[in-house]
Amino acid sequence: MVYRLLHTWLRWLYPPVCALCGAEGESGLDLCTGCLADLPRNDSCCARCALPLPSGLDSRLCGDCQRDSPPFDRCLSPLIYQTPVRELIGRFKYRADLGAGRLLAEIFGRYLRQHLEVKPMVLVPVPLHPERLRERGFNQAMELARVLGHRLGIPVSADTCRRVKATAPQSRLDQRARRSNVHGAFAVQRTPIAPHLALVDDVMTTGSTAGELARLLKRHGAERVDVWTCARRP
Repeated sequence: MVYRLLHTWLRWLYPPVCALCGAEGESGLDLCTGCLADLPRNDSCCARCALPLPSGLDSRLCGDCQRDSPPFDRCLSPLIYQTPVRELIGRFKYRADLGAGRLLAEIFGRYLRQHLEVKPMVLVPVPLHPERLRERGFNQAMELARVLGHRLGIPVSADTCRRVKATAPQSRLDQRARRSNVHGAFAVQRTPIAPHLALVDDVMTTGSTAGELARLLKRHGAERVDVWTCARRP
């Protein structure tokens, strides 16, 4: 109750302002009605990896998942990694705009409250290597997981996994190189592993990072590993 009262008071004192155009925010978000409506929603996507598909094919698997099922069980990504979502994530991730991060997490939380069928027992943010964490100053996956865990009542475990290899940025690599880049990059440091957990990150591109972590967690006892990302790259 105290949190709700404080949140209401802060919203009255500092009303929401659209993070994209500067207009008055709506629905308790730092987005105006128009910018919220214009967000590229991932409404039609692969039922396994959330790859955007043509309208009406959202209950089907994409070609990649039909040929080779990924190690994770399901990916939920409410947005498509296009303008202006790309810009919001860039501000959050590379310019330490935590307000943009909270906005993305709030949009994601509202999506999950509508679409989540089975709650995972634990949220596991995708870890950064210590060198990258020192450079950036924060782990964007951890910041997202904190908000989602609070909104959904799910505990967050930041120490289930650690990144043991300082890999090159995935954004600079092709699909084959991405898989090689993250091979052996993670280690489990906390057991036992929850039977059902969700990995949290900002964007899924090819799924190489999520796949490597899912394989590792299942080898250590996880029965189901979901992946939650704010956005999915087409």
